[in-house]
Amino acid sequence: MATNEEIADKLREVYNLMQLAGENRFRAIAFDRAAQTIESLSDPVQQYIENKNLTDLKGVGKSIAEDIYTFEETGSMPVLEHLKEKVPAGLVKWLNISGLGPKNILKIHKELGITEVDELKKACEDGRVAKLPGLGKKSAGKIVKSIEWLQQFGERCLLSEAASIAQPMKDFLNQQPGVKQIEVAGSLRRSKETIGDIDILVAAEPDDAEKIFDAFVNHDLVVDVLGRGDTKSSIRTGEGRQVDLRIVSEKEYPAALIYFTGSKEHNVVMRQRARSRNMSLNEYGLFGLTGEGETDFDQPVDFASEEDIYRRLDLHFIPPELREDRGEFDFFEENETFPLIELNDVCGVVHAHSTWSDGKYTIEKMARACMEKGYEYLGISDHSRTAAYAGGLSIDEVQKQWEEIDQLNEKLIEEGADFVVFKGIESDILSDGSLDYPDEILDGFDFVIASVHSGLEMPQEQMTERFMKAIEHPAVQMIGHPTGRLLLRRDGSKLDMNKLIDWAAQHNTAIEINANPWRLDMDWRHGNLALEKKLLTSINPDAHSIDGIDDIRYGVMIARKAKFGKERVLNTLSAKKFRKWLES
Repeated sequence: MATNEEIADKLREVYNLMQLAGENRFRAIAFDRAAQTIESLSDPVQQYIENKNLTDLKGVGKSIAEDIYTFEETGSMPVLEHLKEKVPAGLVKWLNISGLGPKNILKIHKELGITEVDELKKACEDGRVAKLPGLGKKSAGKIVKSIEWLQQFGERCLLSEAASIAQPMKDFLNQQPGVKQIEVAGSLRRSKETIGDIDILVAAEPDDAEKIFDAFVNHDLVVDVLGRGDTKSSIRTGEGRQVDLRIVSEKEYPAALIYFTGSKEHNVVMRQRARSRNMSLNEYGLFGLTGEGETDFDQPVDFASEEDIYRRLDLHFIPPELREDRGEFDFFEENETFPLIELNDVCGVVHAHSTWSDGKYTIEKMARACMEKGYEYLGISDHSRTAAYAGGLSIDEVQKQWEEIDQLNEKLIEEGADFVVFKGIESDILSDGSLDYPDEILDGFDFVIASVHSGLEMPQEQMTERFMKAIEHPAVQMIGHPTGRLLLRRDGSKLDMNKLIDWAAQHNTAIEINANPWRLDMDWRHGNLALEKKLLTSINPDAHSIDGIDDIRYGVMIARKAKFGKERVLNTLSAKKFRKWLES
């Protein structure tokens, strides 16, 4: 039985292919709207399929309903299969190229007869694309830049995608007989924002390794076995991601976990520290040195955990997220712990969108979803009026939304619910640094998140001044996704983040960590300066749906990597204390 998400994905695939095939635009949009309707359902779509009443859903017409019934019965959707035959597979990859929409994809394909990304890049470089109507030299240059970005990071995936693959694989392997210890290693354990290969490390006896590898290569996620050995096997998943499983002895496990967690830079310092203490550290363990300075495998140094190895090197345990050789050694020589934020520290959901702008659920549905997830409050922050493309709110709509929130809060009080909805806005920062509403309207919000959504290519000095002016505005409590980047798709704006962090800290303004997996912005690499300046943040999901609320977990991972403790994260405050901070 197909889930809401699976059916929505199929309908959206039809929508994308229809655009590439040059089919009727309105028919294509109908599939996209149907996908939105189904993925936003609070009930399983199966009940509509079983009752044959899909057309009762707004946006699902008779034809699309029949396509869904057929998909449920046969596992295939004829309209989709027909489009796959019609549209060259290579063109679908073009949709990942930032700034190249379906219309231009179709135009370039028809005029130049090319289908592959490499062909497109060449056509942009030799001037053929620039000569096409409506494109030009500037557009061709942007396409080349986007392709190069994709080619540079195409082998990587988002943190969220890697986690969604690694967790079920880890859970599955942990149930296999003979597995004594197991952990995800590599850049995923270190919470990098994008991930290459996924590494899993297991401690087991050699006699059990073959059975564990058998289970691994036969897992449902596996579409290709890349290699099979005595200590390591590699597979590829349907998403195209490589997963490597290594099996070591229980004795070797702690050293191997440090080694395969990395980073490379962290491990280099660890090995140097070992040698300066007349020891050698490698993936097999910690050993003494011979008189000639070589590793003496006959002199093993006892340890039972990662903590023991760090202790042998005169260090307290360093959390995996901090292992990047960015000051962690100096700190953990002197300090036993660093109080990093935990997921269960987060009390409220800030920066969420509703059907008032481009969200998929009403404010009440978003609020009740937050309540079910154990949160104390929801900060609604729909788009402001300049963001017309995202349904930005007019002043009249803002005032009507405030009335709705007041009524909802009264309703929750009557129900005895210990929950509150705050009135917020994600105000566009205009090109001159001003905000999107007059001050008398801005003053009516509980909070304002100021973000840039246009003019992202503004020169660095001008862009930095734009943000600084917004920070100075007394109505602004937070800056949203400062660079505007989309990981693996679009680079961020040129922005002097050091200057911005200092300015925000001076004005007691938070810079959010946008937890949307495509953003994870502010970047964790600014964590040292943020700590020095005592910058505040809020871990915000930028949720456009109920599922999007759960993206907070990725924001927490990045916040930990950026060295944020609970005390510097605003939405760890209770509803009462959060309101008090906003009012201050």
